[in-house]
Amino acid sequence: MSESVIREKLKLLPDSPGVYIMMDADGTVIYVGKARVLKNRVRQYFHSSLKSPKVQAMVDCIADFAYIVTPTEVDALALENTYIKKYKPKYNILLKDDKTYPYIKVYTREEFPRIGITRRVKRGDGRYFGPFMGGVAAKEIVDVAAKVYNIRTCSVAVKEKPAKPCLEYHLGRCGAPCAHLIGKEAYAAQVEKVLAFLAGDYEEAAQLLNQKMTAFAEREEFELALEYRNRIEMLSRLGERRITAMPRDVDADIWAFETNGLYAAASVLITRGGIMQGSRNFSLDAGAGERGENFLSFLTQYYSSHELPHELVADEPFDEALFLAYAQQRAGRKVAVTRPKFGVRRELLDMAEGNVKEYLEKSVSAIAHKSDMTTGACERLKELLSLSRYPKRMECYDISNISGVDKVGSMVVFTDGEADKVLYRRFRIRTVEGANDFASLQEVLRRRLAKLGTPEEERFAKPQLIVIDGGKGQLSAVKAIFDEMGITDIDLVSLAKREEEVYVLWQDTPVLIDRRDYALKTLQRIRDEAHRFAITYFRSLHSKRNLASVLDEIGGIGKQKRTALMRAFGDIDKIMHASEEELARVEGIGPALASRIRAYFEAL
Repeated sequence: MSESVIREKLKLLPDSPGVYIMMDADGTVIYVGKARVLKNRVRQYFHSSLKSPKVQAMVDCIADFAYIVTPTEVDALALENTYIKKYKPKYNILLKDDKTYPYIKVYTREEFPRIGITRRVKRGDGRYFGPFMGGVAAKEIVDVAAKVYNIRTCSVAVKEKPAKPCLEYHLGRCGAPCAHLIGKEAYAAQVEKVLAFLAGDYEEAAQLLNQKMTAFAEREEFELALEYRNRIEMLSRLGERRITAMPRDVDADIWAFETNGLYAAASVLITRGGIMQGSRNFSLDAGAGERGENFLSFLTQYYSSHELPHELVADEPFDEALFLAYAQQRAGRKVAVTRPKFGVRRELLDMAEGNVKEYLEKSVSAIAHKSDMTTGACERLKELLSLSRYPKRMECYDISNISGVDKVGSMVVFTDGEADKVLYRRFRIRTVEGANDFASLQEVLRRRLAKLGTPEEERFAKPQLIVIDGGKGQLSAVKAIFDEMGITDIDLVSLAKREEEVYVLWQDTPVLIDRRDYALKTLQRIRDEAHRFAITYFRSLHSKRNLASVLDEIGGIGKQKRTALMRAFGDIDKIMHASEEELARVEGIGPALASRIRAYFEAL
């Protein structure tokens, strides 16, 4: 788009809040931002004023822009976060490979609340405690809650007609409300104790565990006594993390942020109930926005998949009012931002700031190395293979089968040279008879490319480069599909395993890339990942086929019970080695059928 056209579009910008989207000459989104006044914010990029190197590099790549008007700036902040996650723009600060830690959830909206572990936090459907990190297993906490307070961990419905109490009741881990062996008021009182326990009141639980440990020891049931002793020691370790000067009702995240212009880092200390849960560090590209904008964008991305605390402690300047409005909208309650000058919060903030400075210093070389292996490798591929465009989205395909049985295909996606596992897809081959990998590849590519130009392209975006696992034959087979469907704007190559030769369409001989070159290593990584993903799917289908054939020989097991067994154990080998008690706990199996299954496998 010419400068004159951009100037005309700038004149049409409204005096409204919203989100703006910057694109390069290929139409790739390179930056997403939010603005209180779109007209003022977007025009700033095209003024001749002095800009930072990162911003200038982004502006030099802008070929077009679009914008979306929103009712408020808070809506713009939320929409900006959605688009950053969707497009992963090159010049935005990105929270990549975010690891979510487990939370303990009490399903308080149920008549007889249960307790469980989850990694997804949803507003308004229960009470969450955590995240649990730093050597504390959420599973151990749930185990203590069940053993001490007899809270149920299953999702069996409590009906008018009492059910038969399960093994958990007989092990003293559940009050069996489903069997009507505990009343609603008595159970509710236990739930209140569990909520206090999960909030950090460990004293009563430790006393009860100690009583049970002593009782088991006196009966010379030493294995059970040892198990209870381990749980008491775990609670003791948790108690040692309590910050003595911090009130027990304080749930706070303490944040520090640092940047050197090229790279950035963030560090958080997490406290819940006055107990230090742990800390995390994040390596980031600096982004093309101002420092405060980058920090706000990072917080918005982080808290879109994490529980908001009641208090956020930080010294970093950012649009506090906007964040608080977003936080209240997301959490349904107020969140305080504290900027302490002294006291325990100041000490924790100093600790976080020391962490982030050290982490940034140590991680810069690691980030630079990662850049060589990812975006740098993609730039090298464009140059070495004479690609028509930078391969931001690369897709690789592979086929797996044994003698034509359970034929499957895989599609893996790399974005900017990194695995994007959310976008992986797998295919069951429908139309090909026998072990014909060429025809199977053609079926998979035909099905995938048919999504282009349809509403499904929203979920299956057009790649810049498709990589095929194979040699010249596989490349020709897929090229035939390109010709059949009129695909001319996607680059296509194949990678042969033996000599790691790269076959291209513009010459008959393969391209040989130095084995030490990160460009070749990127092709190898995506090829190997496609092979792994295909093999994993094939084995899953094959084991299910074997499971059906084996279990069909045991009377009383149909499709539903096979599915339940597979869901509970994962594969036939684990079912074969499961105890009778473990089998009986599977929904629909019961003691009698479990005994027959155990007897069948023991007789093999």
